[in-house]
Amino acid sequence: MSHGAGGKASRRLVEGMFAPLLLTGEEQLNDAATVNIGGATLAFTTDSFVVRPLQFPGGSIGELAVNGTVNDLAVSGARARAMVATFVLEEGLEREVLEAEVRAMAAALARARVPLVGGDTKVVERGKADGMYITTAGIGSPIEGVRIDPRSVRPGDNVLLTGPIGDHGITILLARSELDLEADLVSDTRPVLPLVEALAAACAPGLRWMRDPTRGGVATSLNELARDCGLAVELNEEDIPMHDAVRGACELLGLDPLHIANEGQFLAVVAPEYTDMALNALLQTEGGEAACVIGKIREHPANAVLVNTRYRGTRIIDMLVGDPLPRIC
Repeated sequence: MSHGAGGKASRRLVEGMFAPLLLTGEEQLNDAATVNIGGATLAFTTDSFVVRPLQFPGGSIGELAVNGTVNDLAVSGARARAMVATFVLEEGLEREVLEAEVRAMAAALARARVPLVGGDTKVVERGKADGMYITTAGIGSPIEGVRIDPRSVRPGDNVLLTGPIGDHGITILLARSELDLEADLVSDTRPVLPLVEALAAACAPGLRWMRDPTRGGVATSLNELARDCGLAVELNEEDIPMHDAVRGACELLGLDPLHIANEGQFLAVVAPEYTDMALNALLQTEGGEAACVIGKIREHPANAVLVNTRYRGTRIIDMLVGDPLPRIC
């Protein structure tokens, strides 16, 4: 299960088997690929959604499938233009449940203004698919002036976060009713394209890198950045926003909020001279009212993520190891 958690085991699987056998060696391992077809540059992404339970406070698998695809394109600097979807349905799935997810998907597509242009349906035996799985593929066009590349990150750049972390992962955990905990918490699933567009309009020349910290959370995304750019990411714990319910659940369960999945937030690295403009653009855009600077890029120690704690200490934050919250996206 850890090979599907988005952390170290996932990275080893991709880099140890998939990339050497399937890629040419020139591709970067990002949320979306950029391809040139007939002189036109397009962004392309694919994702699978295996959420349990199918519906949870704040969203469901159908809505999540659309938002996740739109967001992977958005943080790669592209606007989603079309999508296809595959439904893997379990024998015995109730019609009402399926219809609810199709309607949720349609509503999410309408909000994101993305057409669904095709798809496929398969049915597997009872007990083989947790009700349903959804796989999507999306194609997008680049946002003018935006070039996302971890190799462009420089010491002194600032790390921005659009809002509170951990809402999605902890909401899913509580929705499974496996723990005797109650919290007024909902998933943060949403399309982040409006925020990305606001950021691009305000500071495209200074926008170095973006990532939505889904599986593996903020820690895994920033460790991947540190490794890809060869620099250090220094965070300030007190500056990282999170709801009290997330903090409390993580303390009770021994989880690090920085490893918990998010589905409606993203990280951005911005050049220092553009940081104020970037932050103001996010704060003035609906859904970005909690945006803040949470850290800075340093030269040393290379390839590391550090957190300055509220107790005036410093700790190293590694990528997610294992899979504390399986089947969340």
